[in-house]
Amino acid sequence: MRKLVYYVGVSIDGYIAGPGGEFDFYPVSDDMAASMNERYPEVVPTHIRARAGLADAPNRRFDTLVMGLGTYQPALDLDISSPYSHLRQYVVSSTLEKIDDPSVELVSGDPIGLVRRLKAETSDKDIYLAGGGKLAGALLPEIDELIIKWYPVVAGAGIPAFQGGLRPTLFAPTERESFSNGAQVTWFRRTTPPS
Repeated sequence: MRKLVYYVGVSIDGYIAGPGGEFDFYPVSDDMAASMNERYPEVVPTHIRARAGLADAPNRRFDTLVMGLGTYQPALDLDISSPYSHLRQYVVSSTLEKIDDPSVELVSGDPIGLVRRLKAETSDKDIYLAGGGKLAGALLPEIDELIIKWYPVVAGAGIPAFQGGLRPTLFAPTERESFSNGAQVTWFRRTTPPS
């Protein structure tokens, strides 16, 4: 069965972005970008893939993307309605009325039902959960793996990686890699079956 994988960057204090959606405070490095782009070229938005040398890179791990409105909105602000045109795209939002792009499907209802349908499909690729924290919190019962990019910075406030009620969920680290910017990427797998 396909897996739902939450691939996300976080600050030391667990924020994926500042209160206004800022993420430019994360220290970047060429070695980290090269490593992540080699492993997961499909997580780079379509409009910057050529600049990153990934214009023709195949999808290695994912063929489907699920994101919330907070993750989708920056693309809309740039007049980009299909930010990941190399993936099947689903935007989960109860406030967005419509999406004027047939390659992006708006899901206003149950995100758990969506993910369960996607997991049941026959595919050798997994599902990329791009965020944000509210959607990740709602989908926590269905998240199979985490890829957490820990940046050595305290944000102080912002959008947490997971929003919602207390639901302790165990994951086991399977791999860790460090980079010149002080960041670490840790891969986790769920240790209890999704509910």
